[in-house]
Amino acid sequence: MSQTMKPITAAAKLGIYLPAAPEEFQRSPITRDELDALRADPPAWLVELRKNGPFPRDVLAAKLGISRSGLARGGVTEALTADQVGELLAEPPYWLLKERETHKKQLEEQAAERAAERG
Repeated sequence: MSQTMKPITAAAKLGIYLPAAPEEFQRSPITRDELDALRADPPAWLVELRKNGPFPRDVLAAKLGISRSGLARGGVTEALTADQVGELLAEPPYWLLKERETHKKQLEEQAAERAAERG
């Protein structure tokens, strides 16, 4: 018997927002083999979610170039679609510009720390 995972875990591994997935996917445990099959040959619904969203917080944060905490500070509480992300990127509000700068500095600090640890 193959090991199974909860739908929320499978959705995270696939980089999709679970509430936007088909009901059957949301209700059923997923085996590792099924997950591998979805990755290898994604069905149309999975391709669509990955392309147009709505996106989960970690994917959304990466698309905007900020942290997940930055999303919260910016008041983004819901999953956004690709069109909504595009609108934010086309005309970034002040909070997004500020969070991008904060995130960039944080990544630079982390890189410097790793470099210092290596000697």
